Amino acid sequence: MKALPARLVLEDNTVFEGVSFGHNSSKAGEVVFNTGMVGYPESFTDPSYEGQILALTYPLVGNYGVPAKEKNAGIENFFESEKIHISGLVVADYSYTYSHWNASRSLGEWLQEEKIPAITGIDTRALTKKLREKGVMLGKIVIGEENLVANVSRKSVQHFKGNGKKVVLIDCGAKNNILRSLLQQGLDVTVVPWDYDIFSEKIDFDGLLISNGPGDPKQCIPTIDVVKKAIEKEIPTFGICLGNQLLALAAGGDTYKLKYGHRSQNQPCIIAGTKKCFITSQNHGFAVNAKTLPKGWGEWFVNANDGSNEGIRHRSKPFFSVQFHPEATPGPVDTGFLFDEFVGMMK
Repeated sequence: MKALPARLVLEDNTVFEGVSFGHNSSKAGEVVFNTGMVGYPESFTDPSYEGQILALTYPLVGNYGVPAKEKNAGIENFFESEKIHISGLVVADYSYTYSHWNASRSLGEWLQEEKIPAITGIDTRALTKKLREKGVMLGKIVIGEENLVANVSRKSVQHFKGNGKKVVLIDCGAKNNILRSLLQQGLDVTVVPWDYDIFSEKIDFDGLLISNGPGDPKQCIPTIDVVKKAIEKEIPTFGICLGNQLLALAAGGDTYKLKYGHRSQNQPCIIAGTKKCFITSQNHGFAVNAKTLPKGWGEWFVNANDGSNEGIRHRSKPFFSVQFHPEATPGPVDTGFLFDEFVGMMK
C-alpha cells in the first residue's frame, strides 16, 4: 500500500507531520504513550488499549516484525486477544525491514490487514512531553488530504420543481435553508454533487449557486473547474461561504487559512468603501485574499473585526459571492436580500 502524507492532529490544534505506514484511513482516539522498548504485538492486542492512539517513545519500531497466529488450547500464543485494539499508532522511526526467527510479516502489513492507521516521522519526544504536561488528549490521525466536502455533499442529483428561473445549486455541504430560500423565490432548483459537471451533462439552467461547505477550498478542483466555465459563459453566479472562496479561486484569486476562523451569529460586515454594516452568521476557517483578485473584480464586504474579506463581486458581470450566511439559521436575516439580487441578475 502506498505511503501517503499523514498528520497527527491533537485537540489543542497541535499538528505533527509524518507519513503513513499502516492502513490508509483516518481515525480519532485518545492519544497516550508507552515507554516500553519492545512488546508491541502484545500491547496492540491488549483490550485495555481499545479506542486509543498509541505513541511509542522508543524510536525504532518494527525491526522484529510480527509473529504468526498460532493457538494452543484455543488461545493465541503470541497475542493478548484476537485483534488489534489500538485505533492508531504513532512512532518516530518505522523499520520497513525486519528480522526475527518468529516473524511472519512486517508490522506495516499487520496494521494494513487490520485496518489500523499508523504514522512515522513524528517527534515522539515532543509529543510525549506535551502529553505529560497536559495529560491525555484526544487526537486524530489524518492520512492524505481529507476532502471534507466529498464527505458531506449529495451523491446524486435532486430536482425541486418551481415556476421561476432554473437554478443549479452545487452542494458542497449546503444548508437546507439555502435550498428553502431559493424555493421561496419560486425558483426551479436542481441540486448537484460537488464534483458534478453540469456542462457535460447539459443541464438547462439560468443561474448557478455555489453552497457553503467545510475544509480547504483548494481541494475542490472539480467544483472550481465548473465555476470557471460558468464565468466564461457569463452565467449569473452566487457563492455563499465556501462558495465565496471557490468563486475567487475560479476567477484567478487565492485563499488562505485564518488563524482562528469566524464561527458565530454576530459577525459585523461592512460594505467596502462605506460605513454600512450588517450583522451576519458565519462558520468558516479559510478566507479570500482580496489583494489577489484579478482585474475586473473587487472586494464587496469586509469583516469589521479583523478586516478579512467577506465578499467579492465582478464590476460589470453577473458574479458575486459572500463569506457569511445570508440564509441565516441560526442568526440574523439582515442580508437575506442577496437572494433577491441573485434573482435580479437572471432577468
